[in-house]
Amino acid sequence: MTIGIGGAGSKLSTQLDPATSTIINVSDIELEKFDAHTKLRAVAHSTRAQLRGARKDPSIGRDAFYSVREKLTDIIRNDIVFSSTGGGTGNGLCTELLDYLSGLDSVPIVDKTMFVFVLPYPELEASEFVDNTLQFLEGPVSRAIDAGNTGNLILFSNQQKFLTRLQEDDYNRLMLDSLQEFLVIPEKGARFDHLDGNIDFEDFHLYTAKPYFNHFCRFDFDPGASFEKQLKSNYNNLLLAPEGTIEAMFLLEVPDADQAVAFYDILDYFAKDNVSPTYSVVHNPDIKKPSITVSILYSRKPLELVDDFNVISGKRKRTRVKKSLDQYVTLTKLEIDMTDETRKAAKDVDQDGEEIINVLKRIGKL
Repeated sequence: MTIGIGGAGSKLSTQLDPATSTIINVSDIELEKFDAHTKLRAVAHSTRAQLRGARKDPSIGRDAFYSVREKLTDIIRNDIVFSSTGGGTGNGLCTELLDYLSGLDSVPIVDKTMFVFVLPYPELEASEFVDNTLQFLEGPVSRAIDAGNTGNLILFSNQQKFLTRLQEDDYNRLMLDSLQEFLVIPEKGARFDHLDGNIDFEDFHLYTAKPYFNHFCRFDFDPGASFEKQLKSNYNNLLLAPEGTIEAMFLLEVPDADQAVAFYDILDYFAKDNVSPTYSVVHNPDIKKPSITVSILYSRKPLELVDDFNVISGKRKRTRVKKSLDQYVTLTKLEIDMTDETRKAAKDVDQDGEEIINVLKRIGKL
C-alpha cells in the first residue's frame, strides 16, 4: 500500500498502485479525481477549501491534519508517503505529520515510513511554491532528520519536467519507474541466482528505514571502466544530487557469471569513504550487458539543500518590488513662495497682506 497526500501525492500514489493506494485531501472534489482503493478527507474549516482544496495555503492543510491524525499515523507505518512540497494540502498535512513523528521518543524500525517529496523547479514555477518549499525543508524536514524517526527521504525535482517539456503524467511515470528500479532490488535478489552477497527483504527494509536522504540510479555497467566515473555520470537527474555518502547499497546484475568479480572495484570505491555497502551480485540471463542499481544515503542539511531556492526566491521578490515601484506615478516637485501666496490670499479677502505676513513671521510660520 502507498499513501498519497494532496493532489500531487495522490497522482503518484494511484499511478504507482491504484489497487492498494490511500489518498488524502481536504476536498471531496479533489478526491473524486482519482481511482484509489481508499479515500480519506481531512476536514478543513474553510468552506472554500472543502470545495477547491487548500491551493497554495499550507495553513489549511495543517489545520485539517488533526481530523485525520489517528488514522493517518496508523496507516503510514512501514509504508511510503507521496507528496509535493510546494502546495497547500501536501505541505500542510506533511508538516504536521513530520512534526508528530519528530515529537515521538522513538519509532520502531518495523514502523518506519519512507517519504517521497516532489520539489518545484524554482526558475519557472510559482513563487508561492518556492516559498512553501523553503519553509517545509527548513522546518519539518530538518526537524525530522534531527529526530531520526522516519525512514528514507527521497527528494525528486520538477526541474527535468520543465527542461524537457514533458506532460505531468509522463514525468510522473519517469519518477515512479526510477523509484521502482530501486524498490525491486530485493525481488531481483529472490528471483535470480546469487553469485556474491545478498539483499533479502529484511536487509532492504532495514536500509530504507534509516532516516537519511536517498539518491538512487540504475545504469549499464562496464566492468573495465572506472566505477566512480560511471556513477557520477549516471546520477539520477530526477533527484537532487547526493553529497557525502553515509551508507550505500547496490545490486549488480551480470549476464555472465565470470563478470561477477567486478563488484570488488565497487567495494573499493566506497571503502575510500569508509562505507561498507549492502550488496548483491546476481546472474541475470535476460540481459546482454552488466547492469547496476546503486543507492546512496546522505545527510546533507536541508538548509544547504535550499541554497538555490533562497537565491531564486530572493530575486523574484526583488523583481516584484521593482515592478510595484515602477507602477507609481512620478510627482513633479512644486516650488511655492509662501509670501506671495499669503499676499494673494489676503487680497482675495480684502485684507492688508503685509500686516498678515509680519504676524506670520513673528509666530514662525513664514
